[in-house]
Amino acid sequence: MKYLFKSILFKSTFLFWLTMVSFTSASCQKQITISAANVDAYIPLLKQKKVGIVAHQASVISSVKNTIHLVDMLKKSGINIKKVFAPEHGFRGTADAGEKVENRIDSKTQLPIISLYGKNRKPNKEQLKGIEIIVFDLQDVGVRFYTYLSTLHNVMEACAENNIPLIVLDRPNPNAHYIDGPVLNLEHKSFVGMHPVPIVYGMTIGEYAQMINGEKWLANSIKCDLTVIPLQNYTHQTTYELKVRPSPNLPNKQSIALYPSLCLLEPTRVSIGRGTDLQFQVYGHPGFPKTEFSYIPKSNFGSKNPKHKGQICYGENLTTVNPPSRIELKWLLNAYSNFSEKDSFFLKGFERISGVSNLKNQLIEGASEKTIRDSWTDGLNEFKKTRIKYLLYP
Repeated sequence: MKYLFKSILFKSTFLFWLTMVSFTSASCQKQITISAANVDAYIPLLKQKKVGIVAHQASVISSVKNTIHLVDMLKKSGINIKKVFAPEHGFRGTADAGEKVENRIDSKTQLPIISLYGKNRKPNKEQLKGIEIIVFDLQDVGVRFYTYLSTLHNVMEACAENNIPLIVLDRPNPNAHYIDGPVLNLEHKSFVGMHPVPIVYGMTIGEYAQMINGEKWLANSIKCDLTVIPLQNYTHQTTYELKVRPSPNLPNKQSIALYPSLCLLEPTRVSIGRGTDLQFQVYGHPGFPKTEFSYIPKSNFGSKNPKHKGQICYGENLTTVNPPSRIELKWLLNAYSNFSEKDSFFLKGFERISGVSNLKNQLIEGASEKTIRDSWTDGLNEFKKTRIKYLLYP
């Protein structure tokens, strides 16, 4: 009875401040209710079940007065959470990009944390033993090479293979307002791009999960028992600013807006600001022509060993440019033009990020921006026809 009273009291208090949860659209002034906050839509599905959670540091519910992590909220609501599965950067979001994340016990919740980054990228049968349902709640940024999409694919596949239902708590995509970039050629399929989609695909992660199922992208064309809890009062044109950084090197809305364009410089000799406080908001190189703007990469949160560590990099500061509504190629073209030793400009993996073979060749051959964009047109048009089948929002 004492436990029941506490559970009821928590739920009443939680629902009271939950009514305060809102993210306001600049265009329509409606309040978005994120799916994790719509507790009546999914908590009844978890009652009396052994639950697994896929979550990270941005899996939070925020109000004017309070912020609570999804895992903490579910535990306080009496949900029987057995394990937490963590993507790249870990459950608390402190690991560098590409850094191996180990299994461990979470110090706050005492729950076992199973890493889905490193050698183990897909939950195996032993890790799923005893779990009856999984909740997936990762804040995506709407870009093909952001690895949370690959984690989504692998979790859906594991759930389908083990007959475990999956609930995806949808979240707004801060780059949902446009679709652009080359569509991935499957010869370049990898963990930073598993599906034939453009760099920016204009879908929420819930819509994307429906597309994975509908296009039969899982192994052997199996289908996941999928439930998407939709957002309320959301459109793809809704302005949305994240309350918690989704990964260590995306600290603010400007970095998230520039990430799709500047990440094309990641697999080159050029620095995109890792090791500074302006990650994905600047680019530069020690050999570029000297300008008034410069920076020195140093070890910091999210980048223990940044490119050109301790060296002065000259380049361009993009902190005040307008957020793009397309993939901006001018920074990639400018960087390649200013790089003196062009034979060493590209690093291994450029094709994995671009998703195609011809972008590298186009840069080497001096193709114009129009020529490069025109080469994307057919793929983008075909993708848009596929995309429309899975949309939950206008």
